[in-house]
Amino acid sequence: MRKINLAAGQTLTDGMLNRGGALPADVIASAAQIIETVRAGGDEAVRDYERRFDRVELETFRVPSEVLDRACDPDRVDPAFLASCEKAAAQIRDFHERELQQSWFMTRPDGTILGQMVKPLESVAIYVPGGRAQYPSTVLMNAIPAKVAGVDRIVMVTPPQRDGGALSPYTLCAAKVAGVDEIYTVGGAQAIAAVAYGTESIPRVSKVTGPGNAYVAAAKKLVSGDVGIDMVAGPSEVCVLADDTADARLVAIDLMAQAEHDPMAACYLVTTSEPLADEILANVERYVAQSPRREITEASLDNRGIVVVCPDMDTAIASVNAIAPEHLEVQTAEGMGALGKIRNAGAIFVGTWSSEPLGDYLAGPNHTLPTGGTAKFSSPLSVEQFVKKSSVIDYSYEGLQADCDDVVVLAEAEGLWSHARSAEMRRVVAASQRGEDVPADAGVAGRIAGAPDAPVPAGPTWVTIPEGE
Repeated sequence: MRKINLAAGQTLTDGMLNRGGALPADVIASAAQIIETVRAGGDEAVRDYERRFDRVELETFRVPSEVLDRACDPDRVDPAFLASCEKAAAQIRDFHERELQQSWFMTRPDGTILGQMVKPLESVAIYVPGGRAQYPSTVLMNAIPAKVAGVDRIVMVTPPQRDGGALSPYTLCAAKVAGVDEIYTVGGAQAIAAVAYGTESIPRVSKVTGPGNAYVAAAKKLVSGDVGIDMVAGPSEVCVLADDTADARLVAIDLMAQAEHDPMAACYLVTTSEPLADEILANVERYVAQSPRREITEASLDNRGIVVVCPDMDTAIASVNAIAPEHLEVQTAEGMGALGKIRNAGAIFVGTWSSEPLGDYLAGPNHTLPTGGTAKFSSPLSVEQFVKKSSVIDYSYEGLQADCDDVVVLAEAEGLWSHARSAEMRRVVAASQRGEDVPADAGVAGRIAGAPDAPVPAGPTWVTIPEGE
């Protein structure tokens, strides 16, 4: 891990972090080509890409419903796994149920009704990686908030395995527990294209969520706007904020827990104690030698690992905010005291016993989080990602009278003639329906609405409609 020593008053900069930033142009170009090919070629194009990338021959993509129905049978998965999966699902569901928002309405004194209507999306696709490891936890974290939101159709796409296209029994079981409706054995950018635009056998969806490799991330970015996406997620990352009260053994293993995900995973240690940093690095070296995922872990720590040694806690917290990590562990004497100063982090784990893997699997808050510094403006996946909101506006006659003149002023300031008349004519029509005289200031609206003698106010933006038109 690379070490950075900050002096008093010095600020951690993006240049010091040396982040990769945007997706590589060649990856975006490749994903774009895959998307266009799938849009044009449908199922056959998807089969071709699965043949090339996943090395499987697939006649059909959908996992039969009877396979999903039996996914949690004792002959398919260990009962201990099922029990843990169900416990995780219950705690994730309990957390996300607290995020539910209700439609609401308010009434002004003049009788005008305003509000917001909240409705679930009709369909979503969750992408579940299946390359270096299996991720049943990703199934739970993406499908359960969608289910809580009330989404009608939850589709899962995940790469087929190379032994004939089978899927991990643990992934299948998690899908059953989480309430997934359909599963398709398709991976990569071709999966994103298929669910975004539809093929002969894969109906399109309204939104795509879930993590994936760079090609999946690029594809999500490219289809965004045609369908919704949760975020463009990069490699996973963790930051540990530690003072000299932290246990070097626990910090070391927590850094490794993130590093073993991917050679591109980023690991940051921000500390006010250089002796602690040295002890942590020594423990990391010792533990890595014992890891069955040593090669991946070492690659991550060597290429993307950074230790930031700070002169004081204020500098350390400022450094954390500059990093804006996906996961932040706060292992300091006053963890909750530091919490209020932290502005940028996807998920925050406070205290010695709050291991980041607890959040990955069981705690309840979602583990689909903003990466690469995007925690400065993004939030974790939530129920809100699976609903949409519609404004509701129901004006009373009195409300129209109160607001019409201001609408006309603002519309004419923008040069939008019909906008002004749309509001203004309603006063004329309302007066007529109520048996009242046309308002004296009805102007052009009065003439259009059938009151040819209505006076027209002077002004360069008013247009007089000729008689008979």
